[in-house]
Amino acid sequence: MQEHPIHWETSGTSRIPFAVYTHADNHKKELERFFYKNHWCYVGLEAEIPTPGDFKRTVIGERSVIMTRGQDGHIHVVENVCAHRGMAFCRERHGNKKELVCPYHQWSYALDGKLQGVPFRRGVRQDGKVNGGMPADFDPKDHGLTALKVVARGGVVFASFDHTVESLEDFMGTTILRYFDRLFNGRQLKLLGYNRQRIPGNWKLMQENIKDPYHPGLLHTWFVTFGLWRADNKSELRMDAHHRHAAMISTRGTAGQATGDKAQVTQVSSFKESMQLNDPSFLDIVPEPWWEGPSAVMMTLFPSVVFQQQVNSVSTRHIQPDGHGAFDFVWTHFGFEDDSPEMTERRLRQANLFGPAGFVSADDGEVIEFSQTAFESKKGHRTLAELGGRDVGETEHMVTETLIRGMYAYWRKVMEDGA
Repeated sequence: MQEHPIHWETSGTSRIPFAVYTHADNHKKELERFFYKNHWCYVGLEAEIPTPGDFKRTVIGERSVIMTRGQDGHIHVVENVCAHRGMAFCRERHGNKKELVCPYHQWSYALDGKLQGVPFRRGVRQDGKVNGGMPADFDPKDHGLTALKVVARGGVVFASFDHTVESLEDFMGTTILRYFDRLFNGRQLKLLGYNRQRIPGNWKLMQENIKDPYHPGLLHTWFVTFGLWRADNKSELRMDAHHRHAAMISTRGTAGQATGDKAQVTQVSSFKESMQLNDPSFLDIVPEPWWEGPSAVMMTLFPSVVFQQQVNSVSTRHIQPDGHGAFDFVWTHFGFEDDSPEMTERRLRQANLFGPAGFVSADDGEVIEFSQTAFESKKGHRTLAELGGRDVGETEHMVTETLIRGMYAYWRKVMEDGA
C-alpha cells in the first residue's frame, strides 16, 4: 500500500501533517538522522551501574545497546549485536558480569566490547593434525562489539553511534544546559525504581506532549484542582538555539482548592470543586534549596528523553521508538544520596502522581493513543498548533504552542535539508 506523501500547508510548522506520524519510510529516516547521527541520546544514570561489572540493557532508537561499568570504573556503551553472527545476545535488563558472552557460539567480549575469546579459533586437533579454525589473518581487534561514544554529566549517561557528534554541552546549548545542571548539580544520585509502559502512538507525540503547556490545566484535572500546574502560574518557556530542546518552567502559586480560590479556574470545565484526597500526604510538598524558585521544570532533550522535576518527584523518561506507531516509555525515578529517609519517602509517594498509572500521566498515554488512531484513519489531514501565533520564540506564559512549532522547525530542517 502506497503511503500518503507528507505535505505541509505552509512554509511554517503550525499545521503538522498527519503523515508525519504515519509514514513508515519517514520513520526510518528519522531513526537515522535523529537517533543514529549528529545527536546524543540518553542511556541511563551512573547510579544504575554503581560497581564494576554492572550493566544495563537499553536502546537508542530501535537499536539495542548495553551500558557497562568496566573493572577500571569507566563507563562504556556497546551495541547488543554479536560480531560473529549478529545475535542480540544480552537478554537481561540489569546484572553484573565479568564479561559479555554470546550464547550462540560462546564468543566473549570484555565490558568495553573488545573481543577476547573465540572457541576453536585455532581449530581442533584430530588424528594428529589440526582441523578447522579461523583464518590465519583473523585479528580479534577487528571484531569487537560496536562501541559508542560516551559522555556522563551530573550522573547522567549519554551515548552516540556518531563519533563525530558535537560536545554534549554544545548539543544542549547554554539555556537548556543551565536547567540540566540545576537538576543534576553534582549531588550523588540514588536510584529509586522504574515504571515501563507501551504507548501505541508515534514517538514524537511524547516530545510534543511535554512541550505543550496548553493541555496540563485542561486535560489533567488533578493539576488544576491542587494548584500544581496552572496556566496562571508564574512560568517561562525556554528553547535551545535550534528549537529542538525545551524547558517548561512553572512556579506553584497559592491558587487552587487548598485556598478555596476558584476565580482563576472558572474557564476550566473539568475543574472539580469537590475533589478531595483520601491521602493528603501526596501534597506534602517541601521546597528544596536547589529549586531556586521553580517548583516544576519539564525538560525535553530531543529526541530521546524527558527530565522531570515536578515538585519533589524527579525522574528521567526514556522514549524508545518501536515502528512509526508505538514506543516504549521508561521512567527512572531517582533521588539523592544525601536525602533524608522522609524525603526519599516523599519522592516515592509523589512519583505515583506521574507514572504510567499516575493521577496525571495516565491521561497522556490515552490521548496519544487516540490521536494516533485518528492519524492512521485520515492521513491527508493535519493538526493545528497555532495557539500563541504561528511564530517560534520563548515566552513568559503558558498559553502557547510555540515549543511544538519550534521542534518541527528543527525537524523540517533536518528531514528536508539533511542539515
